[in-house]
Amino acid sequence: MSVVLAGGGSAGHTSPLIATADALRRTVPGIRLTAVGTERGLETRVVPAAGLPLELVPPVPLPRRPGRELIKVPGRLRGAVRRAKEILLEADADVVVGFGGYVAMPVYLAARGLKLPIVVHEQNVVPGLANKVAARFADRVAVSFPDTPLRGGEFVGLPVRRGITGLDRAARRADAARQFGLDPARPTLLVSGGSLGARSINTAVAGAREALLAQGIGILHVLGLKNITEADVQVDHESGASYVPVAYVDEMADAYAVADLMLCRSGAGTVVETSVLGLPALFVPLPHGNGEQERNADPVVSAGGAKLIRDADCTPETITRLVTELATDPGTLSRMGQAARSVLPGDADERVAQMVLDVARPGHDEQAAR
Repeated sequence: MSVVLAGGGSAGHTSPLIATADALRRTVPGIRLTAVGTERGLETRVVPAAGLPLELVPPVPLPRRPGRELIKVPGRLRGAVRRAKEILLEADADVVVGFGGYVAMPVYLAARGLKLPIVVHEQNVVPGLANKVAARFADRVAVSFPDTPLRGGEFVGLPVRRGITGLDRAARRADAARQFGLDPARPTLLVSGGSLGARSINTAVAGAREALLAQGIGILHVLGLKNITEADVQVDHESGASYVPVAYVDEMADAYAVADLMLCRSGAGTVVETSVLGLPALFVPLPHGNGEQERNADPVVSAGGAKLIRDADCTPETITRLVTELATDPGTLSRMGQAARSVLPGDADERVAQMVLDVARPGHDEQAAR
């Protein structure tokens, strides 16, 4: 059986793709998998690292305003669809599963033209354009959150790698702390704005760093690949707590294991992973776009597993106050963790993989030829 998985741009698209690919490999040993992305996305790094062959199509971004770039979209889309069709034929695909992003639309359209079964997975509460279009002709549509308004959507959760869902944070904490140069006996704040970083979060933490360290709170700060500079160095405070800045973490399980509290954006992947792990969070939704990040956070915040901070309110003073209140109160953190864990399913990888296998039609090319 041959499955083509399309999705890219950010970790929000690539992480569920990789998790689903892992579930397919566990379920059907020897299955042929091909990932499709663009040269602009994180997929050029993380997909090959996950052991998946990666094929590229030209990106077709949709401009937010009318103009010359918008006029070029139809021609670019035709070229991308043509390349996507070549990839599907070369892979002898039996089924396509898409996770959104620039790459998804041409792959969906190419699959439809070849009469291939299609499974769509939408990560956010507010669906993206490619998945909205594909949901109209897909065989199955899966969504991460129960209130996602997508035609035919089945609530299954967000596929997360087994290295995350099966993580024993307490058992791994000491080893993870040593890797990062942190003290496992001290409360630790994990800070991350996603794979690209978040300027407002980074700025607020820089301003709050001294006060938090003085309270004995360690900080693991994932700044983002493009944001770290030579000035970002480890700080060991006289309190015994340390500030450890890193550009990127390849194995987030280690970062989660060392953390007692997380300060982060509320992309679907982060919301689901912290929820499944029972890791209390302070969510700072991205203020741009269509508001999907705030809506992603709603279920966990409503359950008491996280708190919401508006981007405009993400100041050093706010971060100092909230982190100090929570990180130094183990009872509150425990209650928040239990609440977070009750919200979202942790087996979405297997559910989506089963959807893919249910609709796959091996031998479709031979049937079409006859």
